[in-house]
Amino acid sequence: MSEVVIGIIGLIVLLLLFSTGIELAFAMALVGVVGFAYLNGVEPAMNLIARDVFDVITNYGYTVFPLFILMGQIGFNAGIAVRLYNSAHKFIGHVPGGLAMATVAGATAFKAICGSSAATSATFASVAIPEMNRFGYSEKLSSGVVATVGTLGVIIPPSVTLIIIGIITEQSIGQLFVAGMIPGLIIALLFIFVIYGWAKINPSIAPRSEKFTWKERIQTLPELLWVILIFIIVVGGIMMGYFTPTEAAAVGTFAVLLLAVLKRDLSFKKYIISVIESLRTAGMLLMLIIGSTVLGHFITATQIPQITADWIVSLPLNRYVIMILICIFFEIGGSFIDDLAFLILATPIFYPAALKLGFDPIWFGIVLGVVAMIGVVIPPVAICVFVVKNITKIPIMTIYKGVAPFLISLIFVWGLLFIFPQLVLWLPSLLYK
Repeated sequence: MSEVVIGIIGLIVLLLLFSTGIELAFAMALVGVVGFAYLNGVEPAMNLIARDVFDVITNYGYTVFPLFILMGQIGFNAGIAVRLYNSAHKFIGHVPGGLAMATVAGATAFKAICGSSAATSATFASVAIPEMNRFGYSEKLSSGVVATVGTLGVIIPPSVTLIIIGIITEQSIGQLFVAGMIPGLIIALLFIFVIYGWAKINPSIAPRSEKFTWKERIQTLPELLWVILIFIIVVGGIMMGYFTPTEAAAVGTFAVLLLAVLKRDLSFKKYIISVIESLRTAGMLLMLIIGSTVLGHFITATQIPQITADWIVSLPLNRYVIMILICIFFEIGGSFIDDLAFLILATPIFYPAALKLGFDPIWFGIVLGVVAMIGVVIPPVAICVFVVKNITKIPIMTIYKGVAPFLISLIFVWGLLFIFPQLVLWLPSLLYK
């Protein structure tokens, strides 16, 4: 059999293993080792997995994952998200759909210290939905907005997804962070417009809350200012070259921890919980990277990425049509396994094709980020929807119906990036001359 046929068989076996429920990381490592052994022998395959595991575990750059995740967990357990939501509530809670808008505003601010989509949805499912229920909001709107705001963590820095894309494609994580800002803010604004329009069309789904005095509103601003300051230190430090991403993550984590301790919002027990949750999530990510690295060496040995890139470039189609098909493929793949896992699996295959088609690698990374945002809220594997369902016990179909209007916003911005790529590229070109 040719190397390409062996590679295709390996990918088919991988999909079959996914369907059995085996952990994704182990499935990728198993197929990678067996496939590489078939092509090159058992001893080289054993050397490969030993080297890949050692390289990933000892890679200084990968320490960025537990640090950024810990920063978000400390922020969550210290109640920072709650205070951000309360601040937004006092400013805009009295307008039509104001509490739902406050959820978007609070989540957008919280993304400055938390890069996890699921964590954001979990946080606001616990904080915002009970408050919206108290004022008589429709469960469809309240659950839909909470499930969707979690997606903002994919492209608003510091984003774990963008870090992974940067590592896989060997692009500047700082540039990816900067490139995601404008699309992320546009998406957040579109979410607010959707809520306002929905509430104006059907006022009964989003009754207004009480109106607070300006004194009460201004008293909540320090909470927001602290988060903005930490965001500027972390992302600004990376942009200006003062910190590497790992150093920025360490500084940001320390800043959030110091803020929580000084405000006496974080007990030792909550700190331990934050560390345990961070280690669990970071361990999962590192195992996925190990598995995808081993599999990647096997796939590279079969020449599939190069052949795929050459084949895609040779298609008699406009390059944008080809890119749309690639994005659809990512969505389909992410419908059967976790979107982040599929991103790690498929990006090395399609990234060379994107370069050969002439697309900017930073633009490609942000487009993949928006594709991942769509993936985490569409069935059947929709992690943010599952998180909201498990916390609130709202029927899953109700949540999906609530997600639908916001999903239109995500698809709109995804299309907008094709028409106006400078929405992604302008800020990096301005700051990274």
